[in-house]
Amino acid sequence: MATPGTLNASLLIRTFLRTYFVGAAFNTRGLQTVGLALAMEPGLNAIYPDPVELRHAWKRYTSLYNTHPFWTPFLVGVFLALESRIARKQFPEAMLEQVKSTVVFTLSAVGDSFFGSSLIGFWALSTACLLASGQPVGAFLLALALFTALNAFKLATFIMGYRHGFAALTRIKGWDLVNWARRLKVLNGALLVLLWAIVWPRETDPMAWTSGVLMVLGLAYGAGRLRINREILVGAGIAAGLFFLWIRL
Repeated sequence: MATPGTLNASLLIRTFLRTYFVGAAFNTRGLQTVGLALAMEPGLNAIYPDPVELRHAWKRYTSLYNTHPFWTPFLVGVFLALESRIARKQFPEAMLEQVKSTVVFTLSAVGDSFFGSSLIGFWALSTACLLASGQPVGAFLLALALFTALNAFKLATFIMGYRHGFAALTRIKGWDLVNWARRLKVLNGALLVLLWAIVWPRETDPMAWTSGVLMVLGLAYGAGRLRINREILVGAGIAAGLFFLWIRL
């Protein structure tokens, strides 16, 4: 029977690189299922040399799978660790199904909040501020640093998931990424104000600048708290801006 040691460094590197293609065959039926199967293939072939057991294991990866792509390396590492223990009869098959049906979608929501709406927003606003202030080299270095950090995150979480298996989920929970996403959004708000200060025409009087800021804050409050349709708010904002220009002419 295969053991975790069967997955040597070369095989693990190959598996990790395959996680970058998780969305390559995205479809409306299984979403990212084909990409997950591609990443799991080397490990499953090594863990289950018996063709019958291998076919049975493959059935666990033919159902719906979808999560934030930045979490796929971590989840593949966890899946490999669990499969190794399932093959040795240490864990029941149901444990992996529980992880797939709960943790996968939970991490998807966390990824959308932290990476999708917060960290990427921070990168975009920081880059805009640097470019608007005439610092293209700074913008390039920021992009390079974040790109390197992202790939280091993927590799580190893949290793952690494989080494610690199910226990790695507790470590991820301790990172409190949901609250960090909220903090980043506050920082993004400050960067947005900074961007306004950089690009706003210098001849604009303070009253007009203040009015513009208050209008944007009001629109954000209406969309976030009052749940007003965003298209209506954008239309109202444009109308208010045109009215302000008309009364000044």
